[in-house]
Amino acid sequence: MKYMYTVKDPTVVERTNLLNMAKLSIKGLIESALSFGRTLDSDYPPLQQFFVVMEHCLKHGLKVKKSFLGFNKTIWGPLEIVEKLCPEAEEIAASVRDLPGLKTPLGRARAWLRLALMQKKMADYLRCLIIHRDLLSEFYEYHALMMEEEGAVIVGLLVGLNVIDANLCVKGEDLDSLVGVIDFSMYLKNEDEDLASEERNGQIAAILDQKNYIEELNRQLNGTISNLHARVDSLEKSNTKLVEELAIAKNNIIKFQEENHQLRNENTLILRKTQHHLEATKVDIDAELQTYKHSRQGLDEMYNEARRQLREETQLRQDVENELMVQVSMKQEIELAMKLLEKDIHEKQDTLIGLREQLEDVKAINIEMYQKLQVSEDSMKQKNVIIDRLEEKTNQITATMKQLEERLQKSEKAHQAALKEEKKFKQESLSKSESLQKKISQKEKQLAELETDLKIEKEWRQAVQDDLQKERETVTQLRTETQQINGLKNEFLKVQDENKQMRTICHEQEQALQDLANKLSESKLKIEDIKEANKALQGQVWLQDKEASHCKLCEKEFSLSRRKHHCRNCGEIFCNSCSDNELPLPSSPKPVRVCDTCHALLLQRCSSHLA
Repeated sequence: MKYMYTVKDPTVVERTNLLNMAKLSIKGLIESALSFGRTLDSDYPPLQQFFVVMEHCLKHGLKVKKSFLGFNKTIWGPLEIVEKLCPEAEEIAASVRDLPGLKTPLGRARAWLRLALMQKKMADYLRCLIIHRDLLSEFYEYHALMMEEEGAVIVGLLVGLNVIDANLCVKGEDLDSLVGVIDFSMYLKNEDEDLASEERNGQIAAILDQKNYIEELNRQLNGTISNLHARVDSLEKSNTKLVEELAIAKNNIIKFQEENHQLRNENTLILRKTQHHLEATKVDIDAELQTYKHSRQGLDEMYNEARRQLREETQLRQDVENELMVQVSMKQEIELAMKLLEKDIHEKQDTLIGLREQLEDVKAINIEMYQKLQVSEDSMKQKNVIIDRLEEKTNQITATMKQLEERLQKSEKAHQAALKEEKKFKQESLSKSESLQKKISQKEKQLAELETDLKIEKEWRQAVQDDLQKERETVTQLRTETQQINGLKNEFLKVQDENKQMRTICHEQEQALQDLANKLSESKLKIEDIKEANKALQGQVWLQDKEASHCKLCEKEFSLSRRKHHCRNCGEIFCNSCSDNELPLPSSPKPVRVCDTCHALLLQRCSSHLA
C-alpha cells in the first residue's frame, strides 16, 4: 500500500493558526469583559493575551530592513502610515511620539495598539491599512497575514471589541522590554464552559444586534435633526424677511395717515375760507339792500354787480365740487392702475430674475474668459521665450553652417593642391616612384578620411536643416496661436462692453423696480384690506392640524409618510394625492395648492366665464 501525503505550505499553516488564535483571544476577551461588567485595566490577563496575539499577527511576514546598526524588523512602520490614511489617527500617533518612557519602535507599536483599543477605532484603522495593499507591500511579504484574506477576517472580528470599555495606563508600563508569549492554557475549556460560552455568544450576538439597531436609529434621527435644523433656518430667514416687510408696511401706513391728515386739514381750511367769503358776501348784500331801500337811485348797477359776483362765486363752488368729483374718480382710476401695476411688477420681477440669472451667467463667462486670457497670456509668455530660444538656436546653427562651409572649401582646396602635387611628382621623376606611391597611399587615406568627414558633415547638415524646418513649423503654429489669442482678447473686450451695457440696463431696471416697490407697498395694504373683506364675505374657515386625523376626500389616516395639506380655497385638510393641484386664486395671483373638488369647481367657473 502506498500512502499519499499532501504537503501544505508552512506559511498557510501559520496564517490559519494565527487566525484561530485571534478568534479565540477576541472571543474570550469579549465574553470575560461582559461577565466582568466594568472597564478593563492593563493587568487583565485576557487583554494582555489579546495584545500578544495581535502583535504576532502584525509581525507575520514582515520584511527585514537593513540599517546602520543592523537588521530592523518592527510593526511600527506600517502602523505609522495610518495617520496619513486616516486623519483621526493623528492624535494617537502624536501622543505615542510624545510618551517619554518609550525608546524602541516595538514599544511605540504596543502603545499605539492600546490607545486604538481605548479609542474603539482599532478595526477602522487596520481596515484602512488592508485596503491600501500597495503601501503594505513595502513592509510585508506577499504571503503575510495582513496581505491575505485572513487579515480582513481578523479586522472584521475586531469590530466586536467596540462593546468593551478599557482604561489602560500607557505611561507607567515598560512596553519596550515586554516578552510576547501566547498562553494556550487560557483557551483550554471544559464542556460546561463550552455551553456557557455558547450562551454568552448568543447574548453577545443579541447585544451587537441591539447596538447596530440603535446606531441605525441614531443615524436616522441625526438625519431628521439636520433636516429640521435646515427647515428652522429657512423659517427664521423667512420670518426676518416678513418682519422687515412688516416694518416697511408700518412706515408706509404712518406716511399715508400723515398725508390723509394733511389733506383733511387743507379741506377744512378751504371750507372755512368759502364760508367766510359767503358770510362776507351776505353782509355786503344786506348792506347794499339797505342802501337800496334808502336810496334807489344809482344802485341798480351795484345790485347787478353783486348778482354777478354771486353767480361767479356759485360757479366757483360748482367748479370746486366738480374738482372733488374728478379727484374721487381719479382715486378709483389710481386703484385700478395700482392693480395693473401689481401685475406689471410681478412680470417685471420675473424678468428681473431672468436678467439676474443672465447677469450671473455673463459674470461666469467673464470669469472664464478672464481665466482663459490669463492662461493664454502665460502660454504667450512661454511661447515667446521658446521663440527666443529657437531664434538663438537658428543663429547658432547658421554660424555652425558657415564654419562647415569654410571647412569644406578648405578641404576642397587641399584636395586640389594634393592632385597638383601628384601630377608634378609624376612628371619630375620616375626614380622616386616608390616614395611617391607611399605618399600617395597616405594621401589617399587622408582623402578617404576627408570624404567620410564630408559625408558625416553633409548628413549632419541635412539633420540641422530638418530641425530648422520643424522649428519654423512650430514658429508658424505659435504665430497662429497668437492670432487666436488676439481674437480671444477682442471677444473678451466685446463681452466686457456687453457686460457694462447689461449692468447699466440692470441698474436702470433696479431703480424702476424700487419705484414700483414703493408703489406696490402702498397697494399691498389696500389689497390686504380687500382680502380680509373677501374672507369675511366668503366665510372661509382655516382648519387646524389637530382637528383633522383623516383626509376629507379619501378618508385615509395621516401618518409620517402621508402628511397633511391645506386647500387654499376651502381651508380643509387633505392628503398630498387629493390636493396636488395648483391654481391662481383671487387672494394670491401665484398658483396655490387646491383640493380636487375646488379644482373642478374653479375650472367650471372659468369655463362658464369664458363662454
